[in-house]
Amino acid sequence: MSNLAAVVAKPDVEVAIASLQEEGIHDESRRLVEQDDETVAIPITDPPAATRVRDVIEQVDPEPRAPDLPTLLEARGFSPAEIEAAPSSWAVIGDVILVQFGECERREAVAEALLELHRGADTVLHRAGIAGEKREPTVEVVAGSGDTETVHTEHGTKYALDLARVMFAPGNKTERARMGEVVEAGERVLDMFAGIGYFSLPMARAGAQVTAVEKNPTAFQYLSENARLNDVTDRLELILGDCREVVSVRAEAGEQYDRIVMGYYDASEYLDPAMAVLAPGGTVHMHEATPDALLWDRPVERLEAAAETAGRTVLDIDRRRVKTHSEGVTHVVLDATIE
Repeated sequence: MSNLAAVVAKPDVEVAIASLQEEGIHDESRRLVEQDDETVAIPITDPPAATRVRDVIEQVDPEPRAPDLPTLLEARGFSPAEIEAAPSSWAVIGDVILVQFGECERREAVAEALLELHRGADTVLHRAGIAGEKREPTVEVVAGSGDTETVHTEHGTKYALDLARVMFAPGNKTERARMGEVVEAGERVLDMFAGIGYFSLPMARAGAQVTAVEKNPTAFQYLSENARLNDVTDRLELILGDCREVVSVRAEAGEQYDRIVMGYYDASEYLDPAMAVLAPGGTVHMHEATPDALLWDRPVERLEAAAETAGRTVLDIDRRRVKTHSEGVTHVVLDATIE
């Protein structure tokens, strides 16, 4: 057989491709082909030895790999100016393509081209923004089936979500994976802004005992589903509510945590309650959207001031850039060890 393909479920495409690439058998000269409503055929050069697949088939008429988006758009009659205005980046979240179209006027045509590029995707969403304390998204279906609910897999962690109802930041992928690597089995972790489990799930999968607090009922619904989906219900304590109220009760009870995750741009406003339940020598991961002119002074000063107010000492701070938040503003995280 010369034109082999591995058949996998659509939600597993991203993980399967990464595994097949690791095995060195992903055939990048051919494109993914949708088998049916549930599965996709990924081209391979040899049968997989380590990657889980549903079946290995031989493609009778294999399709060559699709060109890049500009080439596709040119073939569809787009002018150079229209191609220049088309988005240059996007994210495939499960079987949904999430993209910001900006000044692009031919959105539907571009969206159809994106669906051709990503055969495992069913819907293209324009992402207008995230608003409010509950971090609720504003999106618009541009092409495809219009189904915005999906299951996205990163580094083995499965995230069920509805991209029209809860936020998902593709640019935080590395940070999500990192949290599953820095935590140690048995650590007590408090995730003050858990969302659908962005950081809680990788840490629980790594063996930590995680208390995940989320105030958005919709996000909490998916957080609960994801705990079951990742088989970590025994390591995730799920609390629907305001993290300040939860922490106040825990502090009065004398509870402490080895690690506190604050994955919220205004996390510095919540440092005082966090200090009240952080164990001596524990670690705080404080996120912030910081103007570049204030890096790293503002986040460090805020963290050190909160520690001083609590009578604590900052022993060490690791500074990390996560991604560009907006023009002139960077999403950063401080990993601080506090006595």
